[in-house]
Amino acid sequence: MVDRRYTVLFGACLTQFVVIGMLFSFGLFLPSLEAELGWSRTFLSTCSALAFFAMGVLAMPGGRLSDALGPRIVLACTGTLYGVGFVLMSQVTEQWHLLLIFATFVGLGLGSHDVVTLSTIARWFPRRRGTMSGVVKVGTAIGQIALPPIAALLIVSFGWRTAILTLGIAASVLLLAAALLMQRPPTPAAGTPNVLKGHSFAEARRGPSARIFWTLCAIQFLFFPTLVSVPLHLAVHGMDLGMTQTLAATLLSVIGAASIAGRLIMGALVDRIGGKMAYTICLLVLLAGLVGLILTTAHGALFAVVAIYGFGHGALFVVVSPTVAEYFGMRAHGAIFGTVLFFGTLGGSVGPILTGWVFDNFGSYSPAFITLTLSAAVALLLVCTLPKPEGLTQGD
Repeated sequence: MVDRRYTVLFGACLTQFVVIGMLFSFGLFLPSLEAELGWSRTFLSTCSALAFFAMGVLAMPGGRLSDALGPRIVLACTGTLYGVGFVLMSQVTEQWHLLLIFATFVGLGLGSHDVVTLSTIARWFPRRRGTMSGVVKVGTAIGQIALPPIAALLIVSFGWRTAILTLGIAASVLLLAAALLMQRPPTPAAGTPNVLKGHSFAEARRGPSARIFWTLCAIQFLFFPTLVSVPLHLAVHGMDLGMTQTLAATLLSVIGAASIAGRLIMGALVDRIGGKMAYTICLLVLLAGLVGLILTTAHGALFAVVAIYGFGHGALFVVVSPTVAEYFGMRAHGAIFGTVLFFGTLGGSVGPILTGWVFDNFGSYSPAFITLTLSAAVALLLVCTLPKPEGLTQGD
C-alpha cells in the first residue's frame, strides 16, 4: 500500500510542475504577441507583474484557507482556473483582455500553488521539512525543463494561439488531478505531538519576534524580483543575442536543470545548517549568476552563467518555508508563510515591468540586471542581521 505522505508529495510536485512550467513558457510567446498584436515588452511584462501582484494578495487568504479547509479544495479550484486562463489567452485581441486574465485566472493559480503545497508538506514531514520542500520544488524544475521546449515546438508547428490553447487545456486537467491527491494529515504524525506548536499570526507580526518576521518579508521583497524577471525575459534576451527560438528555450531548461541541484542540495542542507546560513549561500550563488548575465554575450558562456543562476534560483524557493517554520513553528505557518510570499510578489510585480521598460528604452537588459543585482545584495545584508532561532526545533 502506498504511504499517503508520498501520494501528497506527488500531488504537490505535479502542481509545481504545471504552474511554474506554464509560467516559464509564457516568455516564448512574447515575440509572437509583439509581432501579431504590436504590444511592447513593457506591456507584456506588466501583465506578468500583475499576476505576481495578484499572487501575493491571494497567497495570504490562500494560506489561511488551506489551514482551515485543507489543500484539496483550494488547489482544485485555483488550478482549474489557472488552466482556463491560458485557454482564454489564446483568444485575446485587446490589451485589457490579457491584463484581466493575468490579474484573475493566472494570479489565482500562482497565489495558491506555493503556499498551499509547501505548507501541507511541512505538516506531513515535520522532521524533514527542508528536504521534502526541495523534492516538491524539483517538480518546478522539471516543469521548467520540459514545458518550454514543448511550447516552442507547438508554436513553430501550429502557431501561438493553438499552442497556448493546447497547453491551457492540459494544465487544467493535470492540476485538477494533482489537487485530488492532496490532503492534510488527519492527526499529528506519530511521535510529533507538538506539530502545531509555535506563534500565532498576530504574535509573529507584533510580538517579540516581529523584527524577524518583517526582516524575512523585506528579504523576500528584495530577491524575488530577480526570480520573476530573469526567467520571463531570458529566452527573448537569448534571441536578441542571435539565438534561435528553440535554442533560447533551452536556456530556460538549463535553469530548470540547474535548479534541481539547488533545490535538492539546499533542501537537505537547510535542515542541518539552518535558514540563515542557507539564505546566505543561496544569495551568494544568485549574485554570481546575475553578475555573469551582465558581463556575458557569448552563447556558450551564457549557458554556463545561466546554470549558476539556476542553482541559486532553485535553492531560494526551498529555504523560505522551512525558515518560517524554524522561527515561528507550525501553528500559523500557512498565514505567516503566505504573508512573506506577499511581500516577495510586491517586489516581483515591479521587476518584470522595470526589465521590460529598460529594454524598450535602452535596447539592452544590462541596466535592469544591474538593478536586480544590487537589490539581491541588499537582501544578503539583511540576512546577516537574522538571529539564531530560539525556543523552536525543526520538529515543532
